[in-house]
Amino acid sequence: MDHVSRVGIFIAVVKHSSFSGAARELGMTGPAVSKQVQSLERKLGVKLLNRTTRHVSATEEGATYYDKARQALEDLNEAEQQILELKTVPTGRLKINAPMSFGTKFLTKPIAKYACQYPEVEVEVDFGDHWVDVIGEGYDIVVRIGALADSNLVARQIAPCPIILCASPILIEKFGIPNSVEQLSTLPGVVYNRHSPKEDWQYQDSKGDIGAQPLNRTMAANTAEMQLEACKSGLGVALLPVFTAHEFLDNGELIRLFPQYRTFPERGIYAMYPPNRYLSARSRLFIDSLIETGRELPWNL
Repeated sequence: MDHVSRVGIFIAVVKHSSFSGAARELGMTGPAVSKQVQSLERKLGVKLLNRTTRHVSATEEGATYYDKARQALEDLNEAEQQILELKTVPTGRLKINAPMSFGTKFLTKPIAKYACQYPEVEVEVDFGDHWVDVIGEGYDIVVRIGALADSNLVARQIAPCPIILCASPILIEKFGIPNSVEQLSTLPGVVYNRHSPKEDWQYQDSKGDIGAQPLNRTMAANTAEMQLEACKSGLGVALLPVFTAHEFLDNGELIRLFPQYRTFPERGIYAMYPPNRYLSARSRLFIDSLIETGRELPWNL
């Protein structure tokens, strides 16, 4: 029997704390399991297990070897699985969640392209701004926009997503360009009210100093689209995500206020997924497609 097989037998013994338990898992006899562990001990020149008539436990050296060996075998199995998947077509279900505004505007075509490219994958798409339990509800990948916070999920950035303080030419003609951040309190504001009844603009200047200025709430909305339309109509200044505002900043329907400042903390668009050591080919290929999509977003060129 080869060395790797003996290591696997030793791991099974430690896991079950018995030779008989390992034998049942491996389809071997107890004496055969014991013989292979003894052979491994002779090869290593150390005692790996303490044996009594009722119990088997790892020695100090055995516990160290178990931790390292178990990790090495997991890495080996993962590598073999990835090699096999490279030779096969990805299959299975891929469950995705993404914010409604961003998803409908920028992800519908990339997702459809992915589904066409890998027809054996069953793609399930959920666009919505509601909170989801990623692991509990079985999502493979979620797209999130915001400042990256501590999470039990793995995150890959797709693109930056700055939040921009905007006003329309109609508003500027009526009130003039504010000369200081404090003057924002004299202007009407269109705020996002999904998380809080008020909104502060947190900003960072060129020196790195951070400040905050409350916006004067005169209208509130729970979607970026409504905020955008209200801002364009001159109803107030608004903090808008770049994916909503960029084309109207380019064509002059919106004006960026205080361009020397940037909203703090910086936001990004992220693909996030549960922290499994092994990432399926269907998930890995979809994340790769999101990264490619991010490079082609108009504000990220």
